[in-house]
Amino acid sequence: MNRTIKKQIWVSREEDEELKHKAKSTCLSEASLIRALIRGYKPKEKPDDRFYEALRQLSSIANNLNQLAAKAHSLGFIDAQKLDEEVIRWHQFQADIERSFLRPEDDRKRWQ
Repeated sequence: MNRTIKKQIWVSREEDEELKHKAKSTCLSEASLIRALIRGYKPKEKPDDRFYEALRQLSSIANNLNQLAAKAHSLGFIDAQKLDEEVIRWHQFQADIERSFLRPEDDRKRWQ
């Protein structure tokens, strides 16, 4: 995107501190945070380390289930369909966690 228009605004000391705090907590620059808000998104704060550890564990479990599914298919002694369904369920759960904790919310409807 070619940004050719410069905007300057005046803010109070409190507003400046709040903008700095919110940008830092979302791991965005102040400019990126403002552009996201203009586009109607409400960025989320970066989750703490517990979230990332849970995500790593969940990813490991899903990977193990996927390996079990592959082995079950090759050996033919486990209900492969049920195991595949479980793998899909775990991957969906992982995506739901990422969406809930990491992706910005679409806040455009509030501004209409």
